[in-house]
Amino acid sequence: MIDKLEMFIALAKHEHFGRAAQECGVTQPSLSAAIKQLEDQLGVMLVWRGSRFRGLTPEGQRVLQWARQIVGDARTMREDMRAVKQGLSGRLRLAVIPTALAMVPRLTAPLAAAHPNLHFTIQSGNSSEILQLLDNLGIDAGLTYLENEPLGRVITVPLYEEDYHLVTRSDAALAGRTRVTWADLGEVPLCLLTPDMQNRRIINQHLSLTSGAAPAPRIESNSVVTLISHVMQGDWATILPIQTADLFLRAGDLVAVPISDPAARHRVGLVAPHREPHTPVLEALLDAARKLSV
Repeated sequence: MIDKLEMFIALAKHEHFGRAAQECGVTQPSLSAAIKQLEDQLGVMLVWRGSRFRGLTPEGQRVLQWARQIVGDARTMREDMRAVKQGLSGRLRLAVIPTALAMVPRLTAPLAAAHPNLHFTIQSGNSSEILQLLDNLGIDAGLTYLENEPLGRVITVPLYEEDYHLVTRSDAALAGRTRVTWADLGEVPLCLLTPDMQNRRIINQHLSLTSGAAPAPRIESNSVVTLISHVMQGDWATILPIQTADLFLRAGDLVAVPISDPAARHRVGLVAPHREPHTPVLEALLDAARKLSV
């Protein structure tokens, strides 16, 4: 039944039979047949059927919760047995908000050094996507904001607080300032992360409190590298946590000016499924995060 539950989780995630089948490595008819067999085994209809996916039935929504728990437990058991036999190994899957990507090596580097058979997959996503991936067993853990949005039933380990700075070229008008206020940024041509990012919503909130209107940047991207590239090549500036900005300041072409009035600090940390026992790999990651915890 485990394989059928995994297909059901994929279908709920993609809301499309073809894409779910592709993720599971089976044909669409095979996936449809597996879902029908699961319905027969459970004695309930799980999916509203039509010419295309029309959603889960109320029973399907309840089964989805059980499916995530059962499949998660089965994967944990397999990984636990592999750790007993081979030591800490396998693949650790992380999803990270763009502004926290610079933090990831502080977690992964010690684990990689201590466990040479452990591999890592790291992807970038917004805070909502990270929580969805956790729900659908698409990742093992995430780095995201611990405030402002409901996190659901997860374990959290606070890691640091973002401290926002204006990042601009060293020859720009505000580059020589020791500090700027949010009100000072009203006329600065900004390039910012896209509105689906919680970082952008935080910045919008602080800027709108001082100017009465949300910023309207000419350039938006979900990539911090893209923002920095435009700052270096044009007259733009961006707003980043100093933990992220530090990566780009070493060449001397850019400066980061602290933003105050008010000072804005937002907590970022590790989130993991609230499920025990944890896999050995996830437990090692949680231990590493707790050593860095603020």
